[in-house]
Order: sequence, then C-alpha cells, then structure tokens
Amino acid sequence: MSSSSRTSELLAWYDRHARTLPWRVSPKAQAAGERADPYRIWLSEVMLQQTTVAAVKDYYLKFLQLWPTVEDLAKAPEEDVMKAWAGLGYYSRARNLKKCAETVEFELHGRFPDTEEGLCTLPGIGPYTAAAISAIAFNRPAAVVDGNVERVLSRLYEITTPLPNAKPEIKAGMAKLTPFDRPGDFAQAVMDLGATICTPKNPACVLCPWTANCKARLSGTAQTLPRKLPKKQKPTRAGSAFVLLRPADGAVLLRRRPPKGLLGGMTEVPGTEWAVDFDTASSLDFAPVAADWHKRLAVVKHTFTHFHLELTIWRAPAPAGYTPPEGHWWSSRDMLDDEALPTVMRKAVTAGVE
Repeated sequence: MSSSSRTSELLAWYDRHARTLPWRVSPKAQAAGERADPYRIWLSEVMLQQTTVAAVKDYYLKFLQLWPTVEDLAKAPEEDVMKAWAGLGYYSRARNLKKCAETVEFELHGRFPDTEEGLCTLPGIGPYTAAAISAIAFNRPAAVVDGNVERVLSRLYEITTPLPNAKPEIKAGMAKLTPFDRPGDFAQAVMDLGATICTPKNPACVLCPWTANCKARLSGTAQTLPRKLPKKQKPTRAGSAFVLLRPADGAVLLRRRPPKGLLGGMTEVPGTEWAVDFDTASSLDFAPVAADWHKRLAVVKHTFTHFHLELTIWRAPAPAGYTPPEGHWWSSRDMLDDEALPTVMRKAVTAGVE
C-alpha cells in the first residue's frame, strides 16, 4: 500500500474517532472554520512533555483561566506561574514557559513563529515541540514524533533498532507519511492511534485502520516493539528535611530554592544537600535553627529523572522569639496548597505535620 493510501485511511479513522481534548480543534469544528490557537497548542505541548494527558488536563484549564492569552502569561509574576505549575513536575519547563511567553509578547509582538526553525529559537521549545506547534497550529507539513508515534511507526514498519537509536528512522517514516493538506490532523491521528489502539501492551490490532499493512502484526512482533536500550540503574541519594512549626498556629517555615538547577525557583522546607554518601547521623548539623528536633518515622521517597531520593524528616516547634531569616516565611496550614511546593516537598511537609 502506498504512503498516501495509508495516510488517507488514518485521517478517515481520525475524523470518526478523534479524542476530545481541551486544546484540540476537532475535525468537525475545523470544517466549520475554527482554527487552532497557537498559544493554546504551545501551552499544551509544553505541559505534555514527559507527562500524560490525564495529568495535564486540569493544569491546562487552570492556566487558561488564569492567563487566557500569551500577553497575560508574559505579564504574570513568575512566582504565580510556579505556584500554578506545582505538582506537574520537570520545573524547568515552567521557567522556560514564562521566558517564552515574554519573548513572544515583548520581542515578537505577541505572535508565535509559524515555522519549525523559528519556533526552535524560543526558550523551552525543542525539535519535537516545534514540529508539533508548526503542524497543529500553522498547518505546516512537519514530522511530529512523540512516544506514541514512536510505538506506532516502529510496529507499522517493524523497526527493530532500539530507541533512542531508532529515532532518525522513525522520523523519516513519519515525514514520508505526513500530508501537505492536513499535517496537524495527521500528527494527532497517529498520537490518538498510539494512545487508544496501538497501546504498549495488548494492542487492539483488529480495530486498527493500518492492521492489514502493519509489518509487526503480520510477523507477530508487535508487542515486542519498540525496542529500547537497557536503562542505566539510578543511584539513590539521601538527605534530611526540616519541618519547623510556629507554635501559635502550626504554620510551616518555607523558603525558595535557587532559580537555577533542580526544582529551581520552587518552594521547599529547609534541608540538607542530597547526596549518595550523605550521613544521616549528621543531619542536625544542618538544621535551620537550634530547636527540639524529633525524627519522624516515615522516610519520604521520591524518584527524579536521574536518581531516587530518600529524605529523613525532622520536626520541631520554633524556639521563642525566632524570626525567619531573609528569604524564609511562615505559611499557614490552610495556605500550603497555594504554595509552589513540588511533590517531594509536599510529601515532606505532610510527613512532618502529621
């Protein structure tokens, strides 16, 4: 079967079965003249990097409610953006989101570039995100390759080269299939196929519009693809976190992390370094103040991209007359949900106050 026939089959399937997503303009709406908003496509694609659709939906709607346009986001305080992002992970994305909005609004007069090359010059936008925005928002024939696309095309063409080495071959296959007239719809169609039918386990091959021409299905290798190189074992780092409570009302002492690096610009309770060779016995040498510290039984465990973390939690009432140093503040219990606490720090606070 020719590439154009495969493309037509999948677009026909997409017209019937497209997922309803808050940032997506459906085929029916497009036929009625509605067009994708580049701001909304950009926002959703940045949020979806290394994150699931289910996790992103509520955050996306919250951001749109707070900042309906790129101008609104560009002018928003960075602290508010980080607070709204808290819990979504990969916090460099939030910092770059703010920088990108500022660049588009203040340097590009509020207009996103409409080409992959132009989009790649913006903060936080790499090749995949640039291809997705140019195809979906601007109808450019860009080859969009995310995890779903990698799986679908690995099976369609029976690409046995392990990822990430297979990426060029997959991108070439996607470029060959991507049409000039509906490139954004086609990209979303392949994503939907991977999300709903060509799933990692137990793919529903009998429902797939490409089932008759899928090489992996015909050879019985579909569930073994895509292949991946063995992952490196993640080291485990350790550290301690200190939950200091204001005696009068139980408010928690917080501070802001440095703007760059892991969890940059986010909020935390005071703590130690995180290191493979951290000596937990020395924890109190790093306490923010001399106080009646008690070690909690629960150890907070959290996994980052490159390492596992185990945090010992210490709790104490603040001593009489204690005043938080510069860069620290008290947060009352009923305001903690509004703080820019990443997930690991929410776990630490919970372990410390319970």
